[in-house]
Amino acid sequence: MVTTKRIKIWFMLVLATVLTSSAIFAAEEEAGDGSKWIGLTANKPYLHVIHSGKTVKVERIQDPNYELRGYFAKTSRQCPPFCLRPMEVDPRVKTVGEIEVFNFIEKQLRTDKGLLVDARTPSWHQKGTIPGSVNYPFTTLSKGIDDLEMEEALEEFGAVKREEVSAFTGWLEDQGFFNGDMKTREWDFSNCKELIIWCNGPACGQSPRAIKGLLDVGYPPQKLFYYRGGMQMWQLFSLTTANPG
Repeated sequence: MVTTKRIKIWFMLVLATVLTSSAIFAAEEEAGDGSKWIGLTANKPYLHVIHSGKTVKVERIQDPNYELRGYFAKTSRQCPPFCLRPMEVDPRVKTVGEIEVFNFIEKQLRTDKGLLVDARTPSWHQKGTIPGSVNYPFTTLSKGIDDLEMEEALEEFGAVKREEVSAFTGWLEDQGFFNGDMKTREWDFSNCKELIIWCNGPACGQSPRAIKGLLDVGYPPQKLFYYRGGMQMWQLFSLTTANPG
């Protein structure tokens, strides 16, 4: 039976799609005050996403003289621990930028095939997050396979805990049979969601640790994506942030 909550979520997703598709002007067109519109991309002025049950419009601040201030405007911090991170967390995991995040929001998020994961600690998440994100701290995602918090996170990501696997079946899967690349002895990742994982930016190690933790428990690398720019680059491009509540 379809619940009222599911109907509401479905309605909000449809509404977000309609609102976005109704944007008939391109980014080079003029804004209401006669100035040029500052769009997300050349042909996408803004987009909508469901965040905490509400529709949030993701756009850039329209003031061309806007300058970033505060924590994320700082260019130099003590290293270590705030050292620049490699472009890749792991050769098997794709690094993405802002446009890929926009596309992910409009496709995987709306079809419930993906999650935008804020891997920062809750205190950072509470200060503001990328709209559509859910908070799964790296401290949880870097725990062991038998940890209860890790198990709960994997189940919420769509993984299924398996019954005891025989030695022979396990051997066959290790050889590549039965879609073995999507299964471990403990978990079936065949229907798990795609995840874009991010934290505070290029000098933040929280999302890399979360990604490595998920790889360690068998999460398929092709289902993981690293948004290296994180909150610093998101705010540098004057993009909308949202409160978690």
